[in-house]
Parts: sequence; C-alpha cells; structure tokens
Amino acid sequence: MKFSGGVHPAYHKDTAGLQIEAMPLLHRYVVPIAQHLGAPGKVLVAKGDRVARWQPLSEPVGFVSVPVHAPTSGTVKQVAALPHPLGRPMLAVEIESDGEDRPWEGLAPPADWRRLESAELRRAIQAAGVVGMGGATFPTHVKLSPPAEKKVDLLILNGAECEPYLTADHRVMLEQAAEVMEGLGLMMRVLGVTRACVGIESNKPDALEALRRACPPDVAAEFTLLETKYPQGSEKHLIYALCGRRVPPGGLPMDVGCVVQNVGTAVACLEAVRDGLPMTERVATVTGAAINVPHNLRVRVGAPLLDVLAHCGGVTPDVGKVIFGGPMMGIGQFDMDVPLIKGTSGVLCLRDDEAARFEGGPCIRCGACVDACPMGLVPSAMGLIAERFRFEELGDWHVLDCIECGSCAYVCPSRRPLVQHFKRGKAEWREILDGRRAKAEREAERQSAAAKA
Repeated sequence: MKFSGGVHPAYHKDTAGLQIEAMPLLHRYVVPIAQHLGAPGKVLVAKGDRVARWQPLSEPVGFVSVPVHAPTSGTVKQVAALPHPLGRPMLAVEIESDGEDRPWEGLAPPADWRRLESAELRRAIQAAGVVGMGGATFPTHVKLSPPAEKKVDLLILNGAECEPYLTADHRVMLEQAAEVMEGLGLMMRVLGVTRACVGIESNKPDALEALRRACPPDVAAEFTLLETKYPQGSEKHLIYALCGRRVPPGGLPMDVGCVVQNVGTAVACLEAVRDGLPMTERVATVTGAAINVPHNLRVRVGAPLLDVLAHCGGVTPDVGKVIFGGPMMGIGQFDMDVPLIKGTSGVLCLRDDEAARFEGGPCIRCGACVDACPMGLVPSAMGLIAERFRFEELGDWHVLDCIECGSCAYVCPSRRPLVQHFKRGKAEWREILDGRRAKAEREAERQSAAAKA
C-alpha cells in the first residue's frame, strides 16, 4: 500500500557501492552518557581511572535507560560537560587511548544463548546498551517489552533508509545479511511472534535479495520492495505500506500489534546476545560534495567528528554545513569536536551553495505543504499559529502528530522554517498539557480533602 503525501528529493546514494571500512583506532574518544531517549545512566568511572574496551562507563537508572561502554582501552582524562551533537554540552567521559585496545575481562558471552528465555535476552540487550540505530535511539529492550495489554503479532524490519545520501543500512544489508536475518529471528523470539515483514525501498533490490537468500528456514519473513518515497522509513508509514494497519493519532506501533526495528539494530542485538558485545560502534556514511573521500565507515562511538573528517580526506574549502544524519531530518553541527554517537547514521558535508538558508518569507497559502505532509496535517496553518506564539491552539491542529520529517519545508516556495516552528510548538504544547494535568491533580486532591473533612 502507498501512503499519501511525501516527497521525492534527489537521493544522492553515490556511496551505495562503497564497502564498509573499519576506521583506525584513534588517540581520543568522547563518550556522552546520554545517547538515547530516556534517562541517562549513572557514571561509574572517574578522572584517572584505567578502562578497558567494552567496559561499562555507566549503568542504567531505570527501565527506559541503557549504559554506555568504553570504545577502547585507556585512561579517563575527564568526566565533564562536553560538546554534544544535540547542540549543548552534556556529561561525557573523555578517554585517552593507550593503543592496546585491551578487552574488558568482565566480557562474558552466554554459554548457550539460543536457550535463553525472553527476559534473559532482554536483559542482555539492555546491558549491551543497544538502542534503535535508525536515528531515534529508543532503548531496544523497551520496544521488545510490550505491555501485556498490547498484543503484538508482527515484527517489521526497517531497511528503507529513505533519507537522501545515507547508505550505511544498505551496506549492512549487503555485507552482513546473515547477521541481520539471524538478529531478526532473535528479536522475534524475544517478542514471541511468528511473523515478520522486511521492508526495503525499490532503489535497493540487491539488499532485498541478499536478505532473502540469507533468511534461515525457521524465520517466517515476508520481503517487500517499497516505493522509493520520503519518508518511507517512518514507522507509521512503513507499517501502513507493509500491512495496511494505521497507527492512531497519538498512538504507537504496538497499538496496532507491530514493533519496528532497524536492520543495524538487528545486528547489534545479535552481537549483544551471541557474543556478549556491547554497542560501541556503528556504520555511518560520510558523504556529500564537500567531503574529499566519501566512505561507509565502521566507526567507534565517541570518535570526534574532526578525526572522522580527516580520515575521509578532510572537507573542501567551500564547505557550508556539516550535518549528522541526512539532509531532511539531520542535525547541523557547529563544533567540529563533537563525537559521533549511537544514533549517528551519517555525516553529510554540503557545499555552501547547497546548504539551505531559510528566508522566513510570508506564507502564500499555495497548499504545497499540505499535499506533502505524510501525516495529513496542515503545516501552513500550524506554522502561522506557532509563529504568532498562539501555542494553546496547536492541539486543535494535532501538532503532536507531526513527525518532523521536513517534507513541508522541502516544498515551501517561501523557504519558511516550518519544522523549527513545529519543534518549538510541540514543546510549548506539551508544557501546556503538563500544566493542565497538574492543575487537575491539585483540584482532585482538594476535592478529596474536602470530602473527608
């Protein structure tokens, strides 16, 4: 099935033919404690400590929390607020490598992982710090733990990789097809489901065929080539395209019996359970007209951006913007000392003449954004409301259903910063809702106290 809306940007998948290359060991890594949605962990190390590769640097502080681990052996130089890809300093552990890459002695893969119960598998996945590698970085063990009232019957493997320029998932599917499919089977076991769907955009037929050939006989997976259209990789749209189920407004995939996982996440889950390896590296595409030598890199979490760019021949003199992720939903970077983290699917280097400059012109009510919105919203109206600070009205326009995909801004002839308006509008509307809930709770407490008096 096809979803309405969406756009067809130039895809620039020029790195699809480049094999994954392991980046050499660096002399320094900066590992942020917060790399996932949820509560950051509790730091376990201090300045001057010697650490080993794969050693935990933090521990979870709740269910929606995962640890981070040392990408190599060395000495902790500092534990401090350091530059973070999200734009503000955050607590991180800086490690000076000793060049030995000495493994942690506490690393202990299970003797027979195929016999582990679901709860044990989830604990191993959490202990390894596995998060969604498609960009959202939600803790994977949480998505694999549906509440009892949510009857999940379908696991969807997301191989769409719909963002322009990015080809990391494509290469993982080609080069690690067996691990992807074995990881899919593992996640099916954890969820207790017997059916899976694999969705890949039509511009990657070789990836679909590679996964199909690698599919174990005991994994009941259906393979579908999807229309190449952005944002095909969005969970809600992928679910509709593959099985026709519509996630309700404000709902989650579990509400329609689905769980969606990225192909890289499948490999990370397998390595966590089979090998006992924590998530300390990922594949990222380094590309764009302003990078001298594009790569698909297997890079360790915490590698400073400047070192990654240097490994790829450096940027050209006319570089205008460096983005973590793709051009539609990625985050612009303004400090070249930020580290690559678990959710960094790519590093996009654009020339100055390619980098979009929002002009904030007036809305001409052309309706292009309405046609492009894959969620069926009215971005033109929402943008005007947010721009005028009338945030209390945004609930009537379902602002929280916005997935911030950028389709509206992509087609806007006035180059209005619509996504930025919606991000602020969503935050303001959530504060309004929180205030209303707090007021209702206080009123309920007052009435309860009055009734007892």
